[in-house]
Amino acid sequence: MAVGKNKRLSKGKKGLKKKVVDPFTRKDWYDIKAPSMFEVRQAGKTLVNRTQGLRNANDSLDGRVVELSLGDLSKDESRSFRKIQLKVDEIQGKNCLTNFYGMDMTTDKLRSMVKKWQSLIEAFVDVKTTDGYLVRIFVVAFTARRRDQVKKTTYAQAAQIRQIRKKMFEILNEETTVCDLKELVAKVTSSASASAQDSIAVRIEKACHGIYPLQNTYTRKVKILKAPKFDVSALLALHGGASAGDADVGAKINKEFVEPPILASV
Repeated sequence: MAVGKNKRLSKGKKGLKKKVVDPFTRKDWYDIKAPSMFEVRQAGKTLVNRTQGLRNANDSLDGRVVELSLGDLSKDESRSFRKIQLKVDEIQGKNCLTNFYGMDMTTDKLRSMVKKWQSLIEAFVDVKTTDGYLVRIFVVAFTARRRDQVKKTTYAQAAQIRQIRKKMFEILNEETTVCDLKELVAKVTSSASASAQDSIAVRIEKACHGIYPLQNTYTRKVKILKAPKFDVSALLALHGGASAGDADVGAKINKEFVEPPILASV
């Protein structure tokens, strides 16, 4: 046999299986902290591969987006049809500090409102908050039956739909351009009626009643198109950290210094 021809000798026995290692032994749990605009601050936990070599766990967590129900974040089941997106912006120890990233409505809630014999009116507008966030807000509304109406259908005319949409644009601009992101989130996630409508949607419904009665008016979706330059102190203030005004930074200790006596000999 020629030297170097038998290639199986160095490889060991054929058919041996590799040792199966549980992948969860290489992972760590991190806590997801929701910003102070929500009632529940401990939002959940997330997994990440442990820091090993040049691969850092913080790099894998930074920018991670989690989706949560508003019902869980606010302890109010009537608002569970809203989905909140939070983005991890800072990691401190085992805590992931998040900021608001977007809002959406569940598919079953949206489809339950779409019915026959009515008109659907949608509008969206791009607004800039006072703290520099460029946000796109979507609103949806449906026509309702008038009091003592006999007619089966409640279709609005094209001119009426244009008037309603114009009113939507005006109210959205008035409500959103004079507030920062925290106040905007409070408005679109509030429960201002028995059907958990937000305050902007309730105002639109009242303003458009003279044009055509509306029902099931909601802020359907919120998207952050552009965020300002990342500021750690602003994020800590949002989480009630050390940069917040009401943080307890401790008290100064007054200690009198007493000079030791001079020694006669050493």
